[in-house]
Amino acid sequence: MAIEVIAPLLAAATRWRLAGHEHVPREGGVLLAGNHLSLADPIAVTLFTQTAGRVPRFFAMAELWKIPVVRRVMASGRHIPVHRGKASALHAFRDGVAAVREGECVVVFPEGGLTDRPDGWPTKGKTGLARMALTTGAPVVPVACWGTHELLPEGRWLPRVWRRPTLHVVAGPAVDLSDLVCERPSATQLREATERIMTSITDLLVEVRGRTPPAEAMGA
Repeated sequence: MAIEVIAPLLAAATRWRLAGHEHVPREGGVLLAGNHLSLADPIAVTLFTQTAGRVPRFFAMAELWKIPVVRRVMASGRHIPVHRGKASALHAFRDGVAAVREGECVVVFPEGGLTDRPDGWPTKGKTGLARMALTTGAPVVPVACWGTHELLPEGRWLPRVWRRPTLHVVAGPAVDLSDLVCERPSATQLREATERIMTSITDLLVEVRGRTPPAEAMGA
């Protein structure tokens, strides 16, 4: 498995601060929701999730399945490709719901891509994760990543290991969405659920960074 090769290399090239494993259920369907700073985030979250006793599945751009080495990693991990277009997005949503209902741990970056804020705070989340959560009733565990952008900044393919950055991955208590769970959530319910999820992620990031976000940042 690729992560078994990468993990020892990262251990030598970075420092790690992992916390909140107790918030990740050891069994049953669960959704992990994280902020997205770097292409290194999935690796960091995978290591965190595995130390919490779970094997994660990710939503990822379908284009990754076209890259020879990456394609093997994505296929072996049974990750979920997301194609452009409404019909394909619906297919990915159904795959995600099926995975959760089968008791799997599914990781979603609700921003839908890397944050476009230069200060690293999360941007507005998309409602796909909320729809999965409200439809299945599965717990949503917020996860904050920090330091991954120092290891692998946006636009770079080679990590900056000589700086030996500290990578933080912290999980918090499941977001309370119990009052919103239903078979067919409305747009209002989806937006409310998404805002609660993004606020929980931002609050964790505040603890990690030791500073509060500006008022315009999501979750402030």
